[in-house]
Amino acid sequence: MTKYVFVTGGVVSSLGKGIAAASLAAILESRGLKVTMLKLDPYINVDPGTMSPFQHGEVFVTEDGAETDLDLGHYERFISTKMKKSNNFTTGQIYESVLRKERRGEYLGKTVQVIPHITNEIQAFIEKGARAAWGGETDVAIVEIGGTVGDIESLPFLEAVRQMSLRLGRNSACFVHLTLVPFIASAGELKTKPTQHSVQKLREIGIFPDALLCRADRRIPDDERAKISMFSNVQLEAVISVWDADTIYKIPAMLEAQKLDDIVLEKLNIEAPRADLSKWAEIVYAQENPAQNITIGMVGKYVDLTESYKSLIEALNHAGLHTRTKVNINYIDSEEVEAAGTEVLKKLDAVLVPGGFGKRGTEGKIKAIQYARENKVPYLGICLGMQLAVIEFARHCAGLPKANSTEFDSQADTPVVALITEWKDSTGKVELRTDQSDLGGTMRLGSQRCPIKPGTLAESIYGPEVNERHRHRYEVNNNFVPQLEAAGLRISARTPTEDLPEIMELPEHPWFFGVQFHPEFTSTPRDSHPLFLAYVKAALAHKLGKAL
Repeated sequence: MTKYVFVTGGVVSSLGKGIAAASLAAILESRGLKVTMLKLDPYINVDPGTMSPFQHGEVFVTEDGAETDLDLGHYERFISTKMKKSNNFTTGQIYESVLRKERRGEYLGKTVQVIPHITNEIQAFIEKGARAAWGGETDVAIVEIGGTVGDIESLPFLEAVRQMSLRLGRNSACFVHLTLVPFIASAGELKTKPTQHSVQKLREIGIFPDALLCRADRRIPDDERAKISMFSNVQLEAVISVWDADTIYKIPAMLEAQKLDDIVLEKLNIEAPRADLSKWAEIVYAQENPAQNITIGMVGKYVDLTESYKSLIEALNHAGLHTRTKVNINYIDSEEVEAAGTEVLKKLDAVLVPGGFGKRGTEGKIKAIQYARENKVPYLGICLGMQLAVIEFARHCAGLPKANSTEFDSQADTPVVALITEWKDSTGKVELRTDQSDLGGTMRLGSQRCPIKPGTLAESIYGPEVNERHRHRYEVNNNFVPQLEAAGLRISARTPTEDLPEIMELPEHPWFFGVQFHPEFTSTPRDSHPLFLAYVKAALAHKLGKAL
């Protein structure tokens, strides 16, 4: 039977609850257990797909096409289990499901209430998510509850897991609470009162934490831990100090050294071999001892909030780990390039244009792409970055000066990128799409396998086939591909059923590559990713060529 670890947060948000939960999962996995993870989000949006990156950060996409919280990206980077739609759900999804049941008459005319109907549905979703990863054979499911204890939005989730722990019985659930222990500079000391109050609030709900993860900017002294233990009614050894680290990949060793995994497994009555974190030690060593460095310019419109590109940043760093390279990223506002020109790009070893939506800043990105193409600088375009590379090439190399995307101009004279008006979903059902369709339901989402043309740069990177995750609405327009290819652009992979361009490259350029999918979602620190490895190696070669 699956056992559960419920991870809650207190005092303030953004303490790193997802990283802490993922690190615990990594330790348990290294002890030979089958582990999965779930994220419960208390907002009413059905999913984060249409939420502003400035509010929510990155939207992570699973293999089966779910738009989810960015914490699921952390989960996949820390453990080998692949996340699915059922690993993340929101208040909106819960209420949507309950209301559908009510409309179908499944509650037999009863008054539908938060307790028991909403809380029962939350429990059902948790158990469904726990079963999905290992076909019902999951040993431990770590469930991260979004928000902060005391928020009205989180109450149904907390009540649901309280009920669930009671229903499942002794040794079936463990509660881990993450709190803040702030250092007050004027007083010169750490303050434990916020943690005390947070635990008190949790206990009022009926949840008694088995372990406290106490976040601070420094190690918490034993006397302060003892104070927290006494006032929170948590064993001293279960008051874990979690201080600021210069890399998130040090957190598993930090928690394991303080025996968090032993505390959890004892509570769950699970016996397992000792943890082997040697792989994480290798990762940290590689990160701290680079042999070389490069500078990549990421040209985007969300550069003031790097959480928008979390998986992409991590993927570049993973490639750096496996090439012993420190990857420095210059975040360049595409609107500044549009206004001031490409001078800011001249000292870069490579240029990257990430995915995105909307017209703002696109002309600046096109200028950056043109600079990379003309100056033989390695270029990687992801999703929108590929589409803009096609537009740039069409305008300046293929005799199509008015080339554009119908995303930016619905009446574009030369729509080399356009919305596909008919689309088959994963079940084979045909969807009709227009620019007025609901934004959350008209994208190509999830993994798709595509063959790769022999003899291409794509084949040298991926081999004969590519299988990556998608999140986009617009596609390269096949009507213009013959003219583009005649001018020197190569489409090196196409979808097998719709024949849509998936990868483009320029054979006459040292390294110019665009992909319609999002390869960053499948990169991990353990294995890196072949595309990002090739990109970093190309940047190193370009830097060496400049030096010579």
